[in-house]
Amino acid sequence: MNGGEIIVKSMELQGVDRLFCVPGESFLPVLDALQTSSIETVLARQEGGAAIMAEADGKLTGRPGIVLVTRGPGATNASAGIHIAQQDSTPVIMLVGQVARDMRGRDAFQEVDFTKMFGDMAKHVEEINDVNRLPDAMADAFRIAMEGRPGPVVLSLPEDMLYDEIDPELPLRVEVTRPAPNRQEIDQLKSILAKAERPMVIAGGPLWDSEAVAQLERFAACYQLPVACSFRRQRLMNSTSPYYAGDLGLGCNPKLLARIKESDALILLGGRLSEIPSQSYELLNIPTPQLPLIHIHSDPEELGKVYTPHLGICSAPLGFLNQMLDGMSPPEDHPALPEHDAYRQWTDTMPTPPGDVNMAEIMRYLRENLPPDAIMTNGAGNYATWLHRYYHFRHHQSQLAPTSGSMGYGIPAAVAAKARFPDRPVLAFAGDGCFQMTMQELATARQIGANIIVIVVDNGMYGTIRMHQEINFPGRVRHTDLINPDFCTIGQGMGFHTEKVNKTMDFEAAFINCMNSGKPGLIHITIDPEAISPVKTLSEFRAANQ
Repeated sequence: MNGGEIIVKSMELQGVDRLFCVPGESFLPVLDALQTSSIETVLARQEGGAAIMAEADGKLTGRPGIVLVTRGPGATNASAGIHIAQQDSTPVIMLVGQVARDMRGRDAFQEVDFTKMFGDMAKHVEEINDVNRLPDAMADAFRIAMEGRPGPVVLSLPEDMLYDEIDPELPLRVEVTRPAPNRQEIDQLKSILAKAERPMVIAGGPLWDSEAVAQLERFAACYQLPVACSFRRQRLMNSTSPYYAGDLGLGCNPKLLARIKESDALILLGGRLSEIPSQSYELLNIPTPQLPLIHIHSDPEELGKVYTPHLGICSAPLGFLNQMLDGMSPPEDHPALPEHDAYRQWTDTMPTPPGDVNMAEIMRYLRENLPPDAIMTNGAGNYATWLHRYYHFRHHQSQLAPTSGSMGYGIPAAVAAKARFPDRPVLAFAGDGCFQMTMQELATARQIGANIIVIVVDNGMYGTIRMHQEINFPGRVRHTDLINPDFCTIGQGMGFHTEKVNKTMDFEAAFINCMNSGKPGLIHITIDPEAISPVKTLSEFRAANQ
């Protein structure tokens, strides 16, 4: 086999059934080997979109999403997706074509030193200069991407190496053993919970599947624990569960923050409580929290990295939950906890923002009419606060969103989700600025038959930045206005069914038309620029800081 064939055969042995790619001449042997492979190759329109698709696929499957890009501009474009994977703890493998070995070090055409470029961003970066190393390097990439705290791995592949031939011995499918707590740690935590009067759980991070999510709800029921979800991890707890307390994101429920600060046993399960969910690191004192913190994480290096826990346990969520539930049965009755009542009040309180479109009412329509397994994706922007607050996530694979706050995420993620689950509704939310970051991937959706529905929330500006300008420099706002194209025309040109919504009452018919069109759909919603968030209008942000 040549190097390209080794790579493709290695991926097949690892169970890869789909990869995302923008083709390049630097890895022609790989492209050639893919012609006879069972692996589906999704051709994206820009490497950033391809890398986001791979990251979303890694979130959905729990095994590395694969992105294949060319040297130089290809890899630099794809770096946005690698950064998302690092921040979100998502297993991703990026294969990068590289200049030939005898060209290295001469500033050759599109040459980049990827070990330097991705050294602080990826879990592991390696350039494979000897084809004999390639089979083990591929297996190592899968293992490293999945073990401990998952993340991205980058393999640099010199184009001439890919033509070299050997008779390889290919490693078998890599499986990762997850850590679990010991009996002493479980007994210690049970003792803490037995004495606690106001315990609470914050669920987050990676390594959650349907079994772990189901066990989380049983854990909450058996111990009568309210569960909050970390930023953009709402999929970890059914929003309608009587134990669900809400999410720690932007524009968080003040009652939830107050409840956490009152806790006398706070269990941080699976996540890291980084800047956004910790409310700019002000929720807990650093390095020693002001309340007893029990931190459970699969990577020992994350325990004590930011917060010194009262009890640190190195464990994946499922192993921890199984041991805490050993021999226990949940109660037959499940009355709602006060924390869930506070959440329902928060999410059921509908504001009346300025303008003719009320995004809260649109979210209520979607939560009442979409099935629980519908997948909602979004990028970054204030428009996402309406989705996070008013939609009810009820399935462990129902949410794809970047904790890194990367704009442009929603559309590529939706393409990957629809490719993975073609029979489930997939909706991508994007602001007008966010949409224009990756709108070219509408063509990818059309090409592979991914009938996603894209909802463009258009307020004619980079709204989040405008809001921060009003907070920090009231009345001095510039460089955030957008003169937008006709989004419906763009959608039609990409083969989408399109609808324009200028009033709340028009959304239902527009949505039904998209669902019934037999094509991917795009709904362009125009909202009043003042309707910047569910909490305050833009003018109110300005007035509060003048």
